[in-house]
Amino acid sequence: MIKLKISTKQKHEISPYLYMQFMEPVGVCDSSVDAAWDFIEHKWYDKVIDKAKELAPTMVRFGGCFASYYHWMEGVGDRKSRIPMYNHVWGGYYSNQVGTHEIVDFCRQVNAEPLLVVNMETEGLPTLHDPLTGSDRTGTAEEAAAWVDYCNNPDNALRLSHGVEKPYNLKYWQIGNETSYSVFGNLGFTSDECQAVTRRFAAAMREKDPSIRIIGWGDETKYWEDPAGAVDKTWCKKMSQVDEVDIIAFHAAPALLENSPLGGLHYKEDFESTWDHFMQGYTGLRDLIAQMRADRGSKRLAITECHYAFPGNKNRGTSLSTWAAGVSYARCHNELMRNSDVLEIGTIADFFGNIWQSNALMIPTPVPLFEPYLMPVGAVMKLFGAHQGKYEVDVSCGGALDVVASKTGSTYYLHVANTDMNAAQTLQLDLGSEKIKSATMYYIATDPETEICPFNTHCFDSQEMKIEGDTVLLLAAAVAAIEIVTE
Repeated sequence: MIKLKISTKQKHEISPYLYMQFMEPVGVCDSSVDAAWDFIEHKWYDKVIDKAKELAPTMVRFGGCFASYYHWMEGVGDRKSRIPMYNHVWGGYYSNQVGTHEIVDFCRQVNAEPLLVVNMETEGLPTLHDPLTGSDRTGTAEEAAAWVDYCNNPDNALRLSHGVEKPYNLKYWQIGNETSYSVFGNLGFTSDECQAVTRRFAAAMREKDPSIRIIGWGDETKYWEDPAGAVDKTWCKKMSQVDEVDIIAFHAAPALLENSPLGGLHYKEDFESTWDHFMQGYTGLRDLIAQMRADRGSKRLAITECHYAFPGNKNRGTSLSTWAAGVSYARCHNELMRNSDVLEIGTIADFFGNIWQSNALMIPTPVPLFEPYLMPVGAVMKLFGAHQGKYEVDVSCGGALDVVASKTGSTYYLHVANTDMNAAQTLQLDLGSEKIKSATMYYIATDPETEICPFNTHCFDSQEMKIEGDTVLLLAAAVAAIEIVTE
């Protein structure tokens, strides 16, 4: 029996935005936004909205690499006048039928806070031009400020001319995306240049709305083509010195151990080994968050993208369809919660699409013929998000459990992962002097080799069990959210 000693003393308030999802048009790589949009009815597919409501993201971020060549004015107003754009990183043309209004509409329908990423001078990369129109894709501080004004100024003439009377009042804005990462062999701004440009953009944007919260980029240099060829670990420290920035963003990925079997089909050869590798994934987040903590100064932090990144993980990374991946991602999300004193925004998945295995919500196409479903990472985020407290509390235990705890009033919430794929664990709930009035466990428990696909879309649905007394059995390879109401 494993005793869970749960402190009754509440600590800091947990940001609601640790269940963020990340929306990006990724061209010919994954239909993503286009798969979710009904181009005939000019609205989001009802079935996608319904499934997204189940997932219940608290924030939706629009941007990614796409933001570095996106001009927001091409995607507002009359549909016939919207300007298609070449998707320089992901390929193909984006129609711009989904723009500011449609993004906000999606967020309002699923009760999520929007987060928009502005085009920060194409991250300092070589100038990009549309191959058909020749248009310069470089974004300016004036363009970013105009977007803030369009969204938040009650009297903005352009938005009013588009028939939108009320301002969107968007609070969160990110300047740039992966500015320190190479793109097709090219690095953009240096850390000093990024610091200066971010200051200039932030000042222009705040002039339009001083109340917005601004996110700046702070991850270290990552030159993918030659990791040892360009090293600069000062990005976070320098961004911490920018007074106009409230939050520092970085991107994370679960760790890959040496000789990882997770890519391709190797995970099928020895699933015990696959499980062991998956169970260590959370250490990648743990170590990177610790590094960012040390350099952040007084700034809050934001993980604005996070997912497994092994060769072929997006197109053929079917190990991410297994329940073992779900348990791994549960450990990753618990790591976010352990750092919720500094994290204001966090995610552990891409959002939606029809191909990428890193998605939380899969949209099989053609959309009218299939039902969207939650990948293992989405099932975990749905489960934990539905049973989440407002304040962190300490919890201690031993054995094969990974546990975090929170509370709201007299109700406590435990997020638990059984890291043993073969053995169940008996849990004893210990709240000291507080007496348990009632307790319920919501859990997902299945063979860790089970894979979800369009033909078994409910295989990771959660189950509910009332807990009698103070002990409960957690099955092997199970993930659970436990609610405890005290007297």
